[in-house]
Amino acid sequence: MPTQALLLILLLCLLLLQAQGGYHKSKRMQEIQLIKEIKVCEKHTTIYMCRRPCEYHQDCQANNICCSTFCGNICMSTLQ
Repeated sequence: MPTQALLLILLLCLLLLQAQGGYHKSKRMQEIQLIKEIKVCEKHTTIYMCRRPCEYHQDCQANNICCSTFCGNICMSTLQ
């Protein structure tokens, strides 16, 4: 009887994890993969560009990408 109760509790815990979105480790892996996509800016950057911070490419407007500079990740135009 005690083993059946432990199995039931384990099953309920797994169902609860699924309802909350799964394991946190898999979500963290997705974030790491998104961060790896951000590369160093190929164009020359100036200090005023640091006012446009970003974390992902989706944070930037159209025709802009998120890239890494001396002041962190910023949105930079791909057209210029």
